Amino acid sequence: MTTAETPAAPARRERLLRRTLRDPVAVGCLVVLGVVIAASLAAPLLTDHAPDHSALADTLAPMSGSHPLGGDGVGRDVLARLLYGGRTSLVGGALAVLVAFAVGTPLGLVSGYYRGWFDAVSGWFVNVIMAVPAIIVMLVVMAAVSQDLNVAMIVLGVIMAPMVFRLIRASVLAVREELYVDAARVSGLGDARIMRRHILPVVVAPSIIQATQVFAVAIGIQAGLAFLGLGKASQASWGAMLNDAFTNVYTAPMLLVWPGLAMGLTILASSVLGNAVRDSLGVVEPPTVKRRRRPAGAAIAPAGDAPADRLLTVTGLRVSYGEKTVVDGVDLTVAQGEVLGLVGESGSGKSQTAFSVLGLLPDQAEVTADQLTFAGEQLLNMDLRSLNALRGRGIGYIPQEPMSNLDPCFRIGSQLVEPLRKHLRLSRAEARTRALELLARVGIPEPERVFRSYPHQISGGMAQRVLIAGAVSCGPKLLIADEPTTALDVTVQAEVLDLMRSLQQERGMGMILVTHDFGVVADICDRVAVMRQGRIVETAPAARIFTGPEDDYTRMLLDSTLEGGPARGPLATPAEPLKEVTS
Repeated sequence: MTTAETPAAPARRERLLRRTLRDPVAVGCLVVLGVVIAASLAAPLLTDHAPDHSALADTLAPMSGSHPLGGDGVGRDVLARLLYGGRTSLVGGALAVLVAFAVGTPLGLVSGYYRGWFDAVSGWFVNVIMAVPAIIVMLVVMAAVSQDLNVAMIVLGVIMAPMVFRLIRASVLAVREELYVDAARVSGLGDARIMRRHILPVVVAPSIIQATQVFAVAIGIQAGLAFLGLGKASQASWGAMLNDAFTNVYTAPMLLVWPGLAMGLTILASSVLGNAVRDSLGVVEPPTVKRRRRPAGAAIAPAGDAPADRLLTVTGLRVSYGEKTVVDGVDLTVAQGEVLGLVGESGSGKSQTAFSVLGLLPDQAEVTADQLTFAGEQLLNMDLRSLNALRGRGIGYIPQEPMSNLDPCFRIGSQLVEPLRKHLRLSRAEARTRALELLARVGIPEPERVFRSYPHQISGGMAQRVLIAGAVSCGPKLLIADEPTTALDVTVQAEVLDLMRSLQQERGMGMILVTHDFGVVADICDRVAVMRQGRIVETAPAARIFTGPEDDYTRMLLDSTLEGGPARGPLATPAEPLKEVTS
């Protein structure tokens, strides 16, 4: 068994950067930080004055050509100190971030991945460090080692490492039990490779947010230390400028403006940038859907030319992941009140086709089609807001694994009420009443109890009934069911199929039933589309598929089922009675 390793992390980071750059607030923050960094680096080019050179004649000098921002209380050029002080603040903030992550990241990775005694010992040390007063420790170290503010920032980085440790550890704990991590272990990958390939990508995004917060805090603390008079006298800093400005606040109040403005903008830009990155993480981009170029002379009928009862029209659907094409040229139609079975082996592209209609494919997928319309409305290039309005109200979805598709943090009732209030604009009381009616309609004997229950308190069959109730709650015209009976036992499967059939006939919905079970097809489907390796090889009424299939692949699938096969004979009776085996 082997596990294919896909370069998901770089793609995720690229999408995060792209989303962040589309946020005007984030772009503004990056511009502010870029200007501050560039001005600090270019300080020798922007001023001829040294930051620590003082002249009595320039004490509290007004703004002039030689001193664009004037002089401070001891005759030093304010612009020079502002630019060189930016270097001190930026280097100090960067040092704190680097030290905090250099200490906290490996400890958090190893602690979260291996747990055990290392986790206990690391947690004890982290608690001890967090209990120590940070300011007192920095003052003691500066008094004993050096008055350099960078030394204080290194100490601050160590003191802030526990925050990074806890963040990384929590992120690792959230992903270490995922099935793909278990698959990587089973395939023989070493722990170091698993952490690098599968764990670290999950940690990167929250670490970026934490780094911006640590950077902002470090600049503020460094300025506070310098304001108290700590640090080398020759070391220009924004905090030392504030100290001098407060000394001369009545005679030259403008001295407060420049360091305060520089420090405030830098801290604000860093903090807001972290929030913008966090918001970008919560944005889900719609899949990229593009029109395929059609050959010259080829014509596709517009959506308006379709029959009046036509709900869904799919022509030339193609889904690709990089160089790999998983759906290639699929054509489908679904009429109102019709049940279409989409049949094929696992990996034939059935679910990918259904997810293309729903807009649920991951961002890495490239989806193109000649035509993709629902109820006369083009789905191609539909924006996320319009797609969300269509889901639930126009197209319902029943997933394959019921327990994995209910949020364990919320009660069943909350998860049913929310889409009712959003799509149907019902009040909370009306939505609750409607949800209870739906639970009763799908055959749940105690709707009130289930409404108040969490997902772990109900069975798998009952969870599937809840999902069916949610899928039909807003009155969709088309219902897409992705192998809805796979995870259920035989008796519950029959009950769920009876329920889906009755709801479909009662509401006149169209339905796409994705399955590999011909027994399910015979029970509920009107037409069948047989899929192989991303292509539709045969489409026909269900009765004809069973009585006279035309494609060899369809015949092979039918021959592979147990239905209609010879009955198994009685079990052979052993010649001698079994002897009791004793250990």
